[in-house]
Amino acid sequence: MHIQDSRWSSASAIAPGGAVSAAVGGGRADGARTAPLRVDAQRNLEHVLRAAREVFGELGYGAPMEDVARRARVGVGTVYRRFPSKDVLVRRIAEEETARLTDQARAALGQEDEPWSALSRFLRTSVASGAGRLLPPQILRVGVADEAGVAPDEARVPQQRSQPGGGELRLVPEQPAVEDDAGAAALLDVVGQLVERARAAGELRPDVSVSDVLLVIATAAPSLPDAAQQAAASARLLDILLEGLRSRPA
Repeated sequence: MHIQDSRWSSASAIAPGGAVSAAVGGGRADGARTAPLRVDAQRNLEHVLRAAREVFGELGYGAPMEDVARRARVGVGTVYRRFPSKDVLVRRIAEEETARLTDQARAALGQEDEPWSALSRFLRTSVASGAGRLLPPQILRVGVADEAGVAPDEARVPQQRSQPGGGELRLVPEQPAVEDDAGAAALLDVVGQLVERARAAGELRPDVSVSDVLLVIATAAPSLPDAAQQAAASARLLDILLEGLRSRPA
């Protein structure tokens, strides 16, 4: 997982079917016209999206578009034709991963009667999917206090290494919130329901917040070169973190 700040662009968007609805970055916007992509163009779009998930998941949202193009085996111009700026691509990936987590949370809420089982199922499913590596930074807000006198309620977001193999998870100043982010609000709402149920049942530590649960998802999804090693490391780390979330008899 790697979370890094990126300023989201609200001036353009890519339609779910892959059609460009507006252009940014000095280009001409024409939101009234969309057209279905040709078969080869649709295939390129799918390659770009898959590559972006992999690259951003490994290196964070600060990874350059050239890395995405290289992984997708297309020219960087092809990437920019589909996504007029990097911000547009970042927002697309982050929104998709946020929606995936929301679906997983709703499934756990609706299919598990026991509050702790529902919360732990959501965490295990989400960590296994790797979606935590691609959460947008404004979702991961954690109130902290440090020796330098920072107020406890000052919002921060976690950030990991900017390059593979170095650095550790740390807290950095919060970036501006995304305007009109209904997807993030939906995720926070449904995870909040899981947290409240587990807390009310006495199975979750009373000081655990929604932000803590999302931080667990982000932290327990390391990016390792070997898939089997990555799965084992994620499962082991999540077991430890789940034990830390549970309440203990006085």
